[in-house]
Amino acid sequence: MKSLIDNARSFAATHVADPHNAAAFRALEAGQSPEALFITCSDSRVVPALITGARPGELFELRTAGNVVPPYPAAGIDGRAEGPMSEAATIEYAVCVLGVRDIVVCGHSHCGAVGALVRREDLSAVPAVRDWLEHSVGPDAALRSLAATSPDVAEAVQSHVLAQVERLHAYPCVSERVADNSLTLHAWYYEVHTGTVSAHRPPDTGRASFSPL
Repeated sequence: MKSLIDNARSFAATHVADPHNAAAFRALEAGQSPEALFITCSDSRVVPALITGARPGELFELRTAGNVVPPYPAAGIDGRAEGPMSEAATIEYAVCVLGVRDIVVCGHSHCGAVGALVRREDLSAVPAVRDWLEHSVGPDAALRSLAATSPDVAEAVQSHVLAQVERLHAYPCVSERVADNSLTLHAWYYEVHTGTVSAHRPPDTGRASFSPL
């Protein structure tokens, strides 16, 4: 923890006060206008700003266990949404208020959440994790029919990423913007041990489903 504290203590002097950065940081008080919403796993090995080179104000982030996009909350009898709201609120704010033009769902190799699902691990010791995955990854999800054929669970992670992108289409704010071509969805896969980022391409391109950017 000491190194984190030391860096936090010196951040303003070493980065913000730097003449090359000062003006950009001052501009942030006027608000934010990020280019994209980046949805990824909470895993500490995945650092979106480092991977993309984004500077403060350029990337809006949503991080969840297993880069899960939960189902859009259904409305109850009182008209209020039922189910997970924080994730939906983040997506809605990014799309409707900030007006992001792109959404990236980025899975990663060696994902603990996806690995636990394909290996059918007993998650009773972490009931919040178990319930989150049970709620968010249905019993008929393609991911649950796959086997952990390699330590990086690449096939399972990529299948899972595509399912999350598809689920985004059920969000009204997303589907409307996609329909009028003002929003583009992207499926990415990041290898934590090589730094390689691959993107999904439609099969009719003649390329592999996921290939390096």
